[in-house]
Amino acid sequence: MGKGDKKTRRGKISKGTYGASRPRSANKKSAAEPAKKPSKKK
Repeated sequence: MGKGDKKTRRGKISKGTYGASRPRSANKKSAAEPAKKPSKKK
């Protein structure tokens, strides 16, 4: 198991794919909430 194994996290990183061992949502957790801009009201 390692870089050539598609089922491991390291293998997914080397292949550039996603799956159960490397979900996409975990990577976006820190940037999930974008900064809200204050609305302009006249």
